[in-house]
This record gives sequence, C-alpha cells and structure tokens, in this order.
Amino acid sequence: MTETMTPDAQAELQAEFDALIAADQRIEPRDWMPDAYRRTLIRQISQHAHSEIIGMQPEGNWITRAPSLKRKAILMAKVQDEAGHGLYLYAAAQTLGIARDVMTQQLIDGKARYSSIFNYPTPTWADMGAIGWLVDGAAICNQVPLCRASYGPYGRAMVRICKEESFHQRQGFEILLTLMQGSEAQREMAQDAVNRWYWPSLMMFGPPDDESPNSAQSMAWKIKRFSNDDLRQRFIGMLVPQAEALGVTLPDPELRWDEENERWITSEIDWTEFQEVLAGRGPMNAYRLQHRRDAHEDGAWVREAAAAYAEKRSPRERSETKRGAESDREAA
Repeated sequence: MTETMTPDAQAELQAEFDALIAADQRIEPRDWMPDAYRRTLIRQISQHAHSEIIGMQPEGNWITRAPSLKRKAILMAKVQDEAGHGLYLYAAAQTLGIARDVMTQQLIDGKARYSSIFNYPTPTWADMGAIGWLVDGAAICNQVPLCRASYGPYGRAMVRICKEESFHQRQGFEILLTLMQGSEAQREMAQDAVNRWYWPSLMMFGPPDDESPNSAQSMAWKIKRFSNDDLRQRFIGMLVPQAEALGVTLPDPELRWDEENERWITSEIDWTEFQEVLAGRGPMNAYRLQHRRDAHEDGAWVREAAAAYAEKRSPRERSETKRGAESDREAA
C-alpha cells in the first residue's frame, strides 16, 4: 500500500496517523494506517474471533446434560452469544481487507491461533461455573479496555461483547454459588473445577511483559491500554473477595497482598504448560480443531446452496437487498 507513495507523502500520512493516536481519536477503515498496524489488528481480531468460535465447544458439550431446563436455556443462550461475538469480530477484521473465508481457512488449517484456555477438558457440570466465573471474568478484565481500542470497528464491537460477557460471568458465579451451598460432593466438585481452571485463566492475559513481543507496540498504538501483568493483577484483585463470598479457595498458597509494592504476590505460573498448549500440545487441541474442521465440512452444502440462491436472484432483487442493508446501517 505504501510502496507506491513518495517518501514525503508517506511521511505526511504517518504524521496524520500519529496525531490521531496521540489525540486518542479513532482510526476508521478508510483512514490511512501503517501496514504493521493493519497486520497487528488482523492478527489480534481474527484470533479473538477464532477464540469465540472454538469457545463454543466446551460449553456446547454440556447443553444436553445441564441439570435442569432453566440451566439448559441459559447455557444455550450463552453459547449463542459466543457465536455472535465471533461474527462481530470477523466483520471487524474484514474492514481491514481480509476475507472471512480466508480467516476460517487459516483456523481449520491450524495456521491461526486462538486462546489456549479452550484446550482444556470440561468433565463436570462445575466446569460451566468455573469457566463463567474465571474464564469469562478474565475476558472482561482484558476486553473492557478494548472498548477504547484505537481502531473504531474493533472498539465498537467490544462494547456489546463486554455487556454479554458480564452476563456470562455472573452466570458462572451463580452456578458455583449454588454448588457451594449444596452437598459435600457438590462443594468438592466446585472446588475441583476452580483448582483446574484458576491457573489457565491467569495465563489468558499472555506471557509476562518482558516476554511479550507485541504488547508494547500494541499499547503505543492504543490498541491495548494495559500490559499483560497489569491486567493479571487487576483480575486477581477481583477474584480474592469473590472467592471469599463463594467459599472456595484459590489454589495458590503463596497468594498475598504486598502492601509495600501494592501488588499481588503469586506462585510462579507454569509458563511451560502455557507454551505447550499454545504450540498445539494441550489436552484438547487436536479434538477442538478437528471438531471445527468437521463442522465446516458438514456445512459446505449450506454455503453452496446459499451461493447458488444468491446467484439466481434477479439483479433487481439483489439491488433491493443491498439498499435495505444500507438503510439498516444508516438507521443503526
């Protein structure tokens, strides 16, 4: 994009971009942006979208086995929300010039990453509570600042996503609270789920700041607003009083508040485990990707039928549909 420009023209556009970032203004799809900024956004937004789509699997597995009709309906609504989040984010990424089918192919080919948290198994109903409280709680800490991301379509998509994630977190908290008020076996099941999901949820914020190659630049561009370690500290501070209210124990004997440095002290996170899961060697990596591939292949006939139907429609019908969509966008 920038190769055909003269150095002076490129410098002028770069200065305009830098001024918008410095003024905390939004970059919109038609604005000029550095290629590196565009690539960073495509990587981050598409990974976020992939995470929402893959994240439907661990909980979708429990819809038919939820303990009541109410629980089934709530869990079904949550999984449906996650599908919507993926669609919002794919649409935001498309404004950067990458096609949705390209992103989908990158995922099913195993060339694109998604959040490592979704590569863990969900053997009990209590996992639905732990995922809601811990995983969605971590997502809220990470994603609320993204509502102010410098790229407009991303920030606007995050507003609705964060509202729905708040519901998901409360749902998980309520599941654990109900279990902790139940029998001894139910309390043990809830504590076991918290034990298994606590450390992976801390890893969701990414590696330590001094080992995160992209974090500093993303913060300079105001895509991110806080560092990985700062977000992790905020999350732990949120969990401590909530764990006390639930009656569960956070599985870290070293966890304490350091008054002098005003930060939480924790045991060392097992970053080897994080890297193994990220590299595709987690307990559920192969299954999650294969399930996504199978679903994509099973849905091929639907995509083909939709394309054939669109091709057969008259130019007038296509034009009316396009005008209607444009009117809807203007009204929104």
